Amino acid sequence: MTFQIGTIAIGSDHRAREIVDGLAIHLEPLGWTVHKHYGGDADSVDYPCISDAVTGEVVSGDAVCGVLICGSGIGMSMAANKVDGIRAALVHEPNAAEMSRRHNDANVLCMAASGPIDCDYNEIIDTWLTTDFEGGRHQRRVELMR
Repeated sequence: MTFQIGTIAIGSDHRAREIVDGLAIHLEPLGWTVHKHYGGDADSVDYPCISDAVTGEVVSGDAVCGVLICGSGIGMSMAANKVDGIRAALVHEPNAAEMSRRHNDANVLCMAASGPIDCDYNEIIDTWLTTDFEGGRHQRRVELMR
């Protein structure tokens, strides 16, 4: 099942504030309510704190899914996957976004602020948000991660 349009929590460290704002501009006209988490100024931000805010919204049901962005995406994905109920996928291109949903039922998308030059964040998130989880043999595998 694809995500039903509702609230999406998006967070970043200090390197990706502009990406978060760009994603919000892209998603809000599509009907999404965007909760942004990224600190108030250009100072360095501790990514685990941002991850906790976003994953907390997802686990509580306040957001249907989450997006996390840091320099490499690695720190955010590691922090997110420590939270029970979170299946965070680090993705750099649309095919991986699709597979993270189709086979792994990812509920948090992690991306790198320093991704490929031609990285299209809007295309990645659109693919991710509109891809169904296949279930079947993948359902059993997802359940083994709980």
